[in-house]
Amino acid sequence: MLNEKLSGLELMKAMVTGDFPHPSMADVVPMKIISAEYGKVIFEAMADERHLNPLGGVHGGFFATVMDLVTGCAVHTTLEPNIGYGTIDLHVKMLKAIPKNTRLIAESRVIQSGYSLGISEGSLRDEKGNLYAHSTATCMIYRDK
Repeated sequence: MLNEKLSGLELMKAMVTGDFPHPSMADVVPMKIISAEYGKVIFEAMADERHLNPLGGVHGGFFATVMDLVTGCAVHTTLEPNIGYGTIDLHVKMLKAIPKNTRLIAESRVIQSGYSLGISEGSLRDEKGNLYAHSTATCMIYRDK
């Protein structure tokens, strides 16, 4: 959803306080933003029985979805009102299996935000600091011409 009055950072902060709804993807992959500042966001996420692969482990799509959302939102914090973005490249390194029903912390920071591209990196850890995934993303920034 593109909000024409709020900057990306204002929108993310409004999600933190509950004054703006979370993205509907957060209903499919349980995620909640807990912190936002310029160029950086932190979400919490949790895989459950809905996110398992045929072998009973957490599906790789869970990793990718969490990392796509968090890296994109970090880029969003750098954008002015009425500016959109979309992920055009996402690299996710899955380092170890995610346990289900465990609170995870997804954090992302912007590496570069320019006129047409935003680049960010992210990590997915448990509360003890164990690293489960690392990602980089490139987002196309859409501006009115």
